[in-house]
Amino acid sequence: MDDVRGGGEAVNRSSMPPPGLWRAGLWLSRAMSRCVLEPRPPGKRWLVAGLGNPGLPGTRHSVGMAVLGQLARRLGVAESWARDRRCAADLALASLGDAQLVLLRPRRLMNANGRSVARAAELFGLTAEEVYLVHDELDKPLGKLALKLGGSARGHNGVRSCISCLNSNAMPRLRVGIGRPTHPDAVQTHVLGCFSPREQELLPPLLERATDLLLDHIRERSQRPLSGT
Repeated sequence: MDDVRGGGEAVNRSSMPPPGLWRAGLWLSRAMSRCVLEPRPPGKRWLVAGLGNPGLPGTRHSVGMAVLGQLARRLGVAESWARDRRCAADLALASLGDAQLVLLRPRRLMNANGRSVARAAELFGLTAEEVYLVHDELDKPLGKLALKLGGSARGHNGVRSCISCLNSNAMPRLRVGIGRPTHPDAVQTHVLGCFSPREQELLPPLLERATDLLLDHIRERSQRPLSGT
């Protein structure tokens, strides 16, 4: 029997993580807390948030999260994601030269992604200009990328949420094209749907190029005063 019944609630042992995994998660959580509490390390610190819907990683609307996954692999922290309940997100910390990157994947729905992003920015002492948003873009075909500095949400609910919660529209954004369907009524189905087999063939090089663009831009900004962005 998996359930152990005593004087309190039933405990399902099969749902409990192995002791080693639980200790590793606790260590990561404590390390993350120390990082937030300790003074900022030498160089710059940047937050990179991949917008999307948790639990739907293969959809076009969550392509920002796919870019974050590739970014974590490139930086050698793909196994370091840790859930942070304070901002309802998965976080991973990485170094890029003298700079530190805080990678974030919200655990809230797209329309509320901004709450996770703003809370993480607060915890790490970052301004809106130090927060990168990575998200899907209907008005660009799949395979096209654009890095935009600030501006309006352009109809994107995740970006709109971030602008509202950060009280600023100054965040740099990496816009990843997913293409727009020909019929307006098909937009929601297209956005929330999974990439087709043909589109999936284009994803690996697209994620690589998106990662290159992000890292090159962050490296360049890390070498100059923030006011020069």
